[in-house]
Amino acid sequence: MRQSLCLLLALTSACASAGARTTAPPAPAQAPAPAPAPAPAPTTAPAAGPAESTSASRAQYLSTYQRHANPPVVIRNATIMTAAGREIPNGSILFQDGRIVAVGDKVDAPAGAVVVDGTGKFVTPGLIDDHSHLGVYAAPGTDAESDGNEATNPVTAEVWAEHSFWPQDPQIPLAIAGGITTIQALPGSANLIGGRSAILKLVPARTVQEMKFPGARYGLKMACGENPKRVYGRKGGPSTRMGNMAGYRAAFIQAEGYRRKWDAWNKDHKGDPPERNLRLESLAEVLRGNMLVQNHCYRADEMAQMLDLAHEFGFKIRSFHHAVESYKVADLLAKNDVAVSVWADWWGFKEEAMDGIQQNAALNQQAGGRPIIHSDDPGGIQRLNQEAAKAMDAGVRSGIPITRDQALRWVTANPAWALGLDSIVGTLEPGKMADVVVWSGDPFSVYAKAVQVYNDGWLVYDRNDPAHRPRTDFELGQEPAPGSDR
Repeated sequence: MRQSLCLLLALTSACASAGARTTAPPAPAQAPAPAPAPAPAPTTAPAAGPAESTSASRAQYLSTYQRHANPPVVIRNATIMTAAGREIPNGSILFQDGRIVAVGDKVDAPAGAVVVDGTGKFVTPGLIDDHSHLGVYAAPGTDAESDGNEATNPVTAEVWAEHSFWPQDPQIPLAIAGGITTIQALPGSANLIGGRSAILKLVPARTVQEMKFPGARYGLKMACGENPKRVYGRKGGPSTRMGNMAGYRAAFIQAEGYRRKWDAWNKDHKGDPPERNLRLESLAEVLRGNMLVQNHCYRADEMAQMLDLAHEFGFKIRSFHHAVESYKVADLLAKNDVAVSVWADWWGFKEEAMDGIQQNAALNQQAGGRPIIHSDDPGGIQRLNQEAAKAMDAGVRSGIPITRDQALRWVTANPAWALGLDSIVGTLEPGKMADVVVWSGDPFSVYAKAVQVYNDGWLVYDRNDPAHRPRTDFELGQEPAPGSDR
C-alpha cells in the first residue's frame, strides 16, 4: 500500500516520499571571465600540513564555474521589483561584468550597452529554489536516473549530491525558462542524515563542477519523521521517532570525537594524522559551523525536538524544509533565526502532512520569521513565482498584511539567506551578482512568463530568440524547443 502511495506521490513531492524526480541543461559556449567569489569557501575536509601529500590536504571537487561574457545591459521603462524594499515603476537597471551597477528611476548606459525596452514588463532578481532534486532525480524518471537517496544506512553523511548530479537532465532548461537562476540540489529524505547538498548556478554545462556556485557552503540534508522510520523500520531501525532522535545523537557524538582529534592534530601536525572518515568529516564540518543544516521536518513538535538537538551539539539549523506545521511554532522558529522552506498549499499526502494550511508562509512572516517558497518538484520549480503568489494571496485573504516585496523575498532574498549567499544574490542592488529576470507582466500573475533570464549577467534564456534557449542532448530533435511554449 505504501509503495503504491509513493508512486502517486512521485508526481507530488520527491522529499515528501523519500524520493524525487528532477532537471538539466545543454553544453555552454563559454567565453570565460573570472567568476565572482562570494562567501569564503568552507573547509570541506580536515586540512593536513603543507608538507603532507594526502587526500585531506588537497582541494576537493572545486567549482570550475566561469562567468560567460556578455555586453553591458540596461533595462529601461520597466517595473523594477528589487526585493530590497523598493518597487520602482518606469525604472531602470544597469549591469555589467556580471554585477549590478545601478538601479533607479534613470540610469545612464555605457557605450556598447544592450538597451532592453522594458515597457509593460517587470524585472525581478533571479529566482532561487533552495529545495530541488534536479539532476539527482533526472528525467525521464526511470530507475537509472534515481540517484537521490542512498538508502543503505540511516546515516549517510558521506555522500554528496553533486556526485549523482546529471547536468544533461532535460528538466533544467525548463526551470531556467521559469526564471530560476540558483538551486540547492539535495539528497532525498530516506535517511536521518542524507548527505551534502550542491549549490548550483542554473546554466548549461557539461559537468556539475561547471555549475557549482563558487564559494558556496555545502548544506547537510537531515530528515525527521515518517520517511526514515518507514524506510528503516524493517531494516534494523530506526522504527520510531525516538529511534530517529537516538540516531542523530549517536552520529553527532561520534563526530564530536572525530572533530577533536583532527582539530588537535591540525594545531601542530605532530605524529600521523587521524584516519579520515567521510561520514564524520561532514558532521564535523557542521559542528565547526562550516556547513548549513537543511532539515526536512513536517511536525511542529519535531521541529522543537530538532532545535533541542542542535542546542545539545552546538550547531545551527538553517532552514526547516516542508515545515507544514511551522505556523504552530512560528515564534519559536523566528526566535532561533531558523528559516522555513514551505509549499504554498501542498498537504495531506501522508499523516505528518495532515495539518497543512495555505496561510503557513504568511503566518511565519507575521511572526517575524523568514519564510521561503520551495518546489521539491520538477514541475513546481517552473512556476515558483506563481507558488509565491498563491501563498501571498492566502495570507492577504486571511487578513495578514503581506506586501509584494515580502512575497518576492520568499523566492529570492530568503532562499539566498538559507544558502548563505544573501550578500551576493537575491536582491537587485548595486554590487550584487546580476541574476535578473525580465517578466512579460506582473510576476504574481498566472499569465506572466519569463521573457529573459540573465545569470551572472549572461543572457542564458530569451523567449524570443532560439539561440538563447538552452537544450540538452536528450532533447535534440524535439519540437517545440523547451520553454518556447511557456
